[in-house]
Amino acid sequence: MGSEHVQQVAPPSDAQVVDQLRADISAAVDALEPELIEVRRDLHAHPELGFAEQRTTTRISQLLKAEGLRVTPVHPTGLVVDLGPAEPRRRIAVRADIDALPLTETSGLPYASVTGGACHACGHDVHTTCLLGLALALAPHQEWLREQGYAVRLLFQPAEEVMPGGAHALVAAGHLEDVDQVFALHCDPGTDVGQVGLRTGAITAATDVLTVRLTGAGGHTSRPHITQDLTYALATVVTGLPAALSRRVDPRAGLALVWGSIHAGEAGNVIPSTGTASGTLRMLDADVWDSIGPLVDDLVGHLAAPYGVAVEIDHRQGVPPVVNDADAVAHLVSGVTTMVGADAVVPTPQSLGGEDFSWMLRSVPGALARLGTRTPGGTTYDLHRPDLVVDERAIAVGVRTLAGTVLSALVATP
Repeated sequence: MGSEHVQQVAPPSDAQVVDQLRADISAAVDALEPELIEVRRDLHAHPELGFAEQRTTTRISQLLKAEGLRVTPVHPTGLVVDLGPAEPRRRIAVRADIDALPLTETSGLPYASVTGGACHACGHDVHTTCLLGLALALAPHQEWLREQGYAVRLLFQPAEEVMPGGAHALVAAGHLEDVDQVFALHCDPGTDVGQVGLRTGAITAATDVLTVRLTGAGGHTSRPHITQDLTYALATVVTGLPAALSRRVDPRAGLALVWGSIHAGEAGNVIPSTGTASGTLRMLDADVWDSIGPLVDDLVGHLAAPYGVAVEIDHRQGVPPVVNDADAVAHLVSGVTTMVGADAVVPTPQSLGGEDFSWMLRSVPGALARLGTRTPGGTTYDLHRPDLVVDERAIAVGVRTLAGTVLSALVATP
């Protein structure tokens, strides 16, 4: 009898498997895009402020549980989702912030906020939807994750817009302890949709809240010499402190003190007995941020001293700079080029904006990317504007970016 020749077919290589996963996920994103846009519009219409995101948390949880995913609530709001084995050899986390800003929306969109005094003027509804899309796109591939010993943790974080923010709660609860790298996206209305801004090193600034309160004996404006002219003293602090800091701090630190609220008195002929000035103190240098407090106290005291007023200073450290790890940025580059396009990566400058994702990066290496949301040739908005409009094609770009980055980071050699 003649023997049959059986041709052996080699199993696909790891690279081929990952390429197929990319193709499958990309197709899933195409199919999910209309649903994700509708979810984003629902979240946009029902914004909730920090640590009060009850409806948002419930809505996300329902959608995730419908796919059979494990959902862990975070107190008092937010949630964590784990895909893959409980004890993996490698775990990658991705974070999205879910809260809104205390602003009244003026965009005129048909799905504009129906909640007075709250709107998604920073794009957190987009971040949340991108992370939800990642969960839905990865859900069918959990068997592969378990076989490979890979895990993905999705962090739906509350209260990014308040200090201290929700990142503290997630870190304190231990959700970053067994994570190898963590990633996040942030909308950038100054970058065209389809592009993703990347930067190694510091990409945001340290941000503090500073309030100076002066008290003294008020009186009639005709007799300032027998009062403590608090309004004049406050004006001296407001104008003198930024100038003094500019001469006492290395200019390379990029320090900027900007007052947002100044109040003293109610009548033009009355010297008031109290006055306050509140603002933000921002800087690009983390070392300066760690040591700036005593200098601020000293300068305010010296500026107010000639007027005999009492000084109270409330200097609350907010967030350190987000410092992107070089290896994590390399995974973002890989994720964007493989899942979005070779020309989609663009450089981005360091911003003086603050972002509490920085607290996570003090625990785990990772990186933040800027997701372009501007319609090419359209209006350039700014974040925290109540008329902010984003190009919703950015949602699919964001999901692809995150998925490609997660795959790149998972298969990397530990």
